[in-house]
Amino acid sequence: MKKLKNLFKGKDAKVLLQNFLSLSALQLVGMILPLITLPYVLRVLGFENYGIIVFAASLITYFSAFTDFSFKYTATRDVAVFRDSPKKINIIYSKVIAIKTIFLLLSFLIITVIVYSYEPFYQNRLIYFLTMPMLLGQALFPDWFFQGIEKMKYITFLNIGIKLFFTLCLFLFIKEKSDYWIYPLLQSAGFICAGIVGQFILVRKYNLRLIWLRPVMIKNTILSNTPIFINQFIPTLYNNTSTFLLGILTNNTLVGIYEAIKTIVNLCVTIIEILSRVFFPFLNRKKQAFAKYKKMMLRVSIFITLGCLLSYKLVFWYLNIYHINAFFVLAILTFGLIGYTLYNIFGINYFIIKRQDKLVMNNTIKASIISFILAIPLICYFGIIGAAINLTLARWMMGAGLLYKYRKELNKNNS
Repeated sequence: MKKLKNLFKGKDAKVLLQNFLSLSALQLVGMILPLITLPYVLRVLGFENYGIIVFAASLITYFSAFTDFSFKYTATRDVAVFRDSPKKINIIYSKVIAIKTIFLLLSFLIITVIVYSYEPFYQNRLIYFLTMPMLLGQALFPDWFFQGIEKMKYITFLNIGIKLFFTLCLFLFIKEKSDYWIYPLLQSAGFICAGIVGQFILVRKYNLRLIWLRPVMIKNTILSNTPIFINQFIPTLYNNTSTFLLGILTNNTLVGIYEAIKTIVNLCVTIIEILSRVFFPFLNRKKQAFAKYKKMMLRVSIFITLGCLLSYKLVFWYLNIYHINAFFVLAILTFGLIGYTLYNIFGINYFIIKRQDKLVMNNTIKASIISFILAIPLICYFGIIGAAINLTLARWMMGAGLLYKYRKELNKNNS
């Protein structure tokens, strides 16, 4: 905290520190609660039923990225720039709501067709249809606005509310294996409640209003945001497809084990994302602070990686994971954290801030397509280890590719 304060002094330091503490509090709760609930869920529901839930969520995840349509970054960037113009903010708000509504309805239709068209999905259709409303909650939740105005305490309060509600209800209502359908129901209910409250805050506290937009304006917004949307959606092909294909090519038990291990690594990913999100609006205003931000992020990622590896015995004992390849899966996924950090440093908080969206998009597409192609042979031949290799390889290709572009730009400017 002292080093962070010394790096960024004055009013900006106070805002950054407040936002960091807000998101840290959120993620601290987000880390503790899964560590409380996951062992309980795995013991009561079993790895197979947990795998069914995860498999359904992996399908819905594709559409989560679709309905967000890059607004996590584009709308945040626009709000950060035009935060003092109520007229502009209302236009941004209306664009986001209109486009998300269109994509949400389209997503519901496509998911329904997929579930009814594929027998294994149809057999567990209740789980898919109970998971699907989570998209509505995510579409309603205005994290892009709170991040843009650098008031992340609202994100913290609402998300902690979701997590506490979900955790309490898990222990109250899930008592035996047959209760596994309650898990996605509770998830969806929590997200929808948070989304509604978030919209209420926008309307009552910040006086945001929906205004009529010409269809051509919506069309132009979709076209202009498409590069970043592709940049955000394409990684789903490697990040989510490893889980998805593991379920199709192996079994639900392996999916449950893989996802349980990945949950631990994802707790580390969230720490990296906190810092990335905290500094994104700030670096949009003060690009000269990038060098200090870069050094800090690299140190944090190395520290997290080592900490994750050193604590593996405690983690596996607590989660009751005794799979023969569990440590190798954890080690491979943990190594990918550094590649993921490079992507956040040079992609999100450098090239996207400089509005070089297409450069990031092209890098992401190349890495994701290679990973997508490799996913099937890797998982077919190496199973759960292949899924871990695929995810880590993709993260390193994305991060290293952007690091190469960054160094190339620096050499060009210095010559």
